[in-house]
Amino acid sequence: MEAVGVIVALLVVLFLLVGVYATVKVVKAAKRGVDRTISEARRTVEDTTLRAKSFAQPGTAGELAQLRLSLRSSMRATQDVLRAGAVEDASLKESLALFDRLSAHGHELDGELRRLERDPDKAATAERLPGLRERTERIVKAADSLRWSARDRAHRFADDDLDALSTQIDMEAGALRHWTTGPAPARAPAAWPEPPAQPAKDTEQSWSEPAAPEPGEAARPAITPPAARPTYPWEKKAKPESTT
Repeated sequence: MEAVGVIVALLVVLFLLVGVYATVKVVKAAKRGVDRTISEARRTVEDTTLRAKSFAQPGTAGELAQLRLSLRSSMRATQDVLRAGAVEDASLKESLALFDRLSAHGHELDGELRRLERDPDKAATAERLPGLRERTERIVKAADSLRWSARDRAHRFADDDLDALSTQIDMEAGALRHWTTGPAPARAPAAWPEPPAQPAKDTEQSWSEPAAPEPGEAARPAITPPAARPTYPWEKKAKPESTT
């Protein structure tokens, strides 16, 4: 009985541990979902604010907002393309590693631009704009190059697969239409076989002996004898002549 109680207690503890583990997993997954939703909402709000500043505020503030907006849009688009493509194309993992290094420079530049937006010394900020603009253009150009290269690679693979598929379909279509270009179909056999043709006999025999009749074939006379005259009962028999 004590052994049964120990086993039951262990089972209860095991079920409790499994339940706790499952609860923790669910809570973590829910937390990740909430964090992702909050991050996306915060990013959307910040992008909308930058877009409004780039149009509404002229001068240094508007240009800083425009630089941040172009930087963030290019980096986000490239990240989405590379991450989605790396799932099916292992060659893009190296490009994704390069993008991670580029992202470090992008985050550093974005942080610097954000700080300059709140800097009260607009004159000093304006002096730094040419260098900031050049850095932004270089990072955006590198990100765009990676993104369009990945897209061109995916399109190339899709075109190659489509070409191969079209070739196979053309071959199959040709095989299905074989009756238009192939040999004529074989004729069906007759219901009754035709008798074999008899070889023609050589009727003209020049400088040769007469042909002997074939076995089983009766010899035909040269002249057909006349048929015997029939006798009737009313006719009298002729008497023999006397020799005396």
